[in-house]
Formats: sequence, C-alpha cells, structure tokens
Amino acid sequence: MKHICSLTFIITIFSVVSAYSQTKSVTPNTTTMKMNAGIVTTKLAESKAFYTSNLGFGVTFENEFYLLLHSPNKQAELSFLLPDHPTQQPLFQKAFQGQGVYLTIEVDDVDKLYKDLKQKGVAIKIELRDEPWGDRHFAIEDPNGVGVDIVKYSPQQGN
Repeated sequence: MKHICSLTFIITIFSVVSAYSQTKSVTPNTTTMKMNAGIVTTKLAESKAFYTSNLGFGVTFENEFYLLLHSPNKQAELSFLLPDHPTQQPLFQKAFQGQGVYLTIEVDDVDKLYKDLKQKGVAIKIELRDEPWGDRHFAIEDPNGVGVDIVKYSPQQGN
C-alpha cells in the first residue's frame, strides 16, 4: 500500500511538472507583447482631428502616409495608413470599407465624457445606458465608420 501511495504521488508530481513545462514552452511571453489596431483609410487628417480633439489622443508619429496615435495615458495606440501606398505590401493596401470593426475605450468617468462630447456636437450613435451585466456606456462613430464604444466597466449587481 505504501508503494502504491508513493507511486501515485510520483505520477501526480510528474504530471504536474510535465503539464507546467508544456504550458511554459507554448505560452508566449505576454509581458513583451504590445498591439495597436490599424485602419487603412484616406481620412488621415479627419481621423487625427477626431481622436485628438474629441478623445484627447496624442500623436506618436506622423508622416505623409501613416499616422500613429496614442491614448491619453499612452496605454494604447491606434494607427491609420493610406491605401495603395507603394511602401506597403498588398495585404496592407486595401482601404477599410466602413463596416465590421469597433473599438472599445474604457474610461473612469463615462458620464463626464458623454457630456463633453455632446457639448462638442459629436453625434452619439448609442445613447448613454446601463447594461444588465453592469457596464455603463455609449457609442460614437469615427470618420471611417468605426464604432467607438465608450464604457465604464462595473461589476454586475446581485452576484
């Protein structure tokens, strides 16, 4: 019986170590991963004006065919690229068609930003609302037709 318990313990340890080493070797080092969404569009100037004046984004880099913006806290970036630019590979040349993409921007004070954007005359596509799962949000649309969901995440009540 003692040998069976020892063997079971050894098999369990081996399984845990094996599973851990397999997970470690397959899982990328996410601490070095960074991502920005990119939109291929002719509307570089309009996109820059929309995100900088309405949402407080800053310009990280800009040239005649590429614009890289960053969120106010510099935690996220968004890029824009002219279509059919000769420096780009075919995969990055077709212009976005204005459907099927959305962005979510999480903010601390969704009510204040909603009020600020309404005062600036920004068209609100989805009015400020509370969802059953706890989010409070509204949506606007950028010059490229991208829906921008602005949200304050909150834990669901009653759990």
